[in-house]
Amino acid sequence: MASESSFDIVSEFDHQELVNAIDIALREITNRFDLKGTNSKIELEEDKIKLTSSDDYKVKALYDILQSKAVKRGLSLKIFDPQKIESALGGTAKQEILLKQGLNAEQAKEINKKIREQYPKVRVQIQGDAVRVFAKARDELQAVIGFLKQLDYKMPLQFTNYR
Repeated sequence: MASESSFDIVSEFDHQELVNAIDIALREITNRFDLKGTNSKIELEEDKIKLTSSDDYKVKALYDILQSKAVKRGLSLKIFDPQKIESALGGTAKQEILLKQGLNAEQAKEINKKIREQYPKVRVQIQGDAVRVFAKARDELQAVIGFLKQLDYKMPLQFTNYR
């Protein structure tokens, strides 16, 4: 009997690369003429990033800088969930950007359903915040990966533990 091959579908990002992108963005902010003297800040917290500046246009500029630096560091922009820009104390503006990581149960079920519709021979199993896909042939697994890459999900998908 042939052994089964498998891989995991996860949604995560490299936290250190995000820290590096924020550091590079902060260096650019100190050098940009349009942001000098605006007391602009980018702060990383546990599961979100806080942007603060003198007005909402400068907050948008901070977010653009952060996005460009994140892409250069190999991060997907799908990890960012920007919230509405709010006015803060002292005539400043702020914005929170939530960081998306992990698949919730609804997203895992959606991925499971799509794979089963397209590839009935493949076995799919939800394991916490990951989805494991089993198949007898590695070609079927490669086809599933290709299929999932074609679909445009709201979160970045990585394929790990390919065995």
